[in-house]
Amino acid sequence: MPKTCAACDCAIDGDPITVAIGGKTVEVCCEECSEKLKESHASASGASTKRNS
Repeated sequence: MPKTCAACDCAIDGDPITVAIGGKTVEVCCEECSEKLKESHASASGASTKRNS
């Protein structure tokens, strides 16, 4: 089964880039997807910790 990018779901050819997100390690196809995934996680983490009282 071919590996797919955690960010864009494209097939990963060659060596994937490993990214640690929320205590889990995922693989992405390129540096652009790595940045997108990190930004998305940071945004989601910030939103989930801010709660209205």
